[in-house]
Amino acid sequence: MATLTLPTASGALESYTTGAPGQFAVAKPPYPRIAYAAAHVVADPLAEQDPWLDAKVDWDRTIAFRRHLWSLGLGVAEAMDTAQRGMGLDWNGAQELIRRSLDAAKDFPNAFMASGAGTDHLMPGPDVTVDDVIRAYEEQCEAVEGMGGRIILMASRALAKAAKSPEDYVRVYDRVLSGVKEPVIIHWLGEMFDPALEGYWGHHDHMKAMEVALEVIASHADKVDGVKISLLDDQKEISMRRRLPKGVRMYTGDDFNYAELIAGDAEGHSDALLGIFDPIAPAVGGALAALSRNDLSTFHEILAPTVPLSRHIFKAPTRFYKTGVVFMAWLNGHQDHFVMVGGQQSTRSIQHFSELFRLADRAGLLSDLDRAVTRMRSLLALHGVA
Repeated sequence: MATLTLPTASGALESYTTGAPGQFAVAKPPYPRIAYAAAHVVADPLAEQDPWLDAKVDWDRTIAFRRHLWSLGLGVAEAMDTAQRGMGLDWNGAQELIRRSLDAAKDFPNAFMASGAGTDHLMPGPDVTVDDVIRAYEEQCEAVEGMGGRIILMASRALAKAAKSPEDYVRVYDRVLSGVKEPVIIHWLGEMFDPALEGYWGHHDHMKAMEVALEVIASHADKVDGVKISLLDDQKEISMRRRLPKGVRMYTGDDFNYAELIAGDAEGHSDALLGIFDPIAPAVGGALAALSRNDLSTFHEILAPTVPLSRHIFKAPTRFYKTGVVFMAWLNGHQDHFVMVGGQQSTRSIQHFSELFRLADRAGLLSDLDRAVTRMRSLLALHGVA
């Protein structure tokens, strides 16, 4: 245990004494649920760059983290929003990331991975047409499949801007899904994660939007492995899950309610594709091992303290959750610095980091307390807290 001084939400200072790291027993997969962790990228802090405009990546540490996830039996959802796709990492960088990760996965016989394909190389604007969006999607899908990867079909800012009706969404997804070689995971990313995606599927009402998405999936069920919805609403996810065609999976993207959704009910369960699985990966491995033994009590006991941590990391503005993910990676020694591509480490306050530290400690997710405390104290000193 160690005691350090942390600021509170009111700006006062208080003493906080740490607990003990958690001990998570990890079984060998396969687990009873498919679990993808959307993984972050590690910036290169020593590269000559404009830190708000450039995205220089430390490839060795970035790939080492993916090896960490595979060693725990988790899959990797690559080049997604957790990797700062569209918030620092561009399509060229994403292609390099996907290629390197696919190469590294060959060292793990049971490794599984899927990669984001979208339209982020197409800048949204008044002159961008729906046909332009289709071509952009096709270019990225062909690139991912050309490298031997499986596709996560990401939501498109350009489509949200160009579409005039739900029918435009249907046309785009009909065309793209007809052209892919292997079944894809469709990602419906809510506006709380990316405000530019407000009104996706042609409706601001999520339930009306769901009808359009279900129409697309039903028409191409043989080309859809599953759908990941990130709306932070468990009832909407369950409603959609119960209406999916047979054989199409629901991958929860709900970083607030994942434990109950993964556990499921008498009518089914969700698999998982989550950004929060990056910082809480050891606990996820332990929880899924318990689920393999049909030990729901231990499953919930392990994941319950991770939920307040996740809700804090993903609090509004939710799009800045990546900062908390990378902060955890720094505390736990997966990188030697707290620097992010695009300078995104500046998007949260010292009060936010202090509460994150408390919650991570209570969840048993600080793997080396001496290191974590030393690093937290260095960040506090930078903010004038002795």
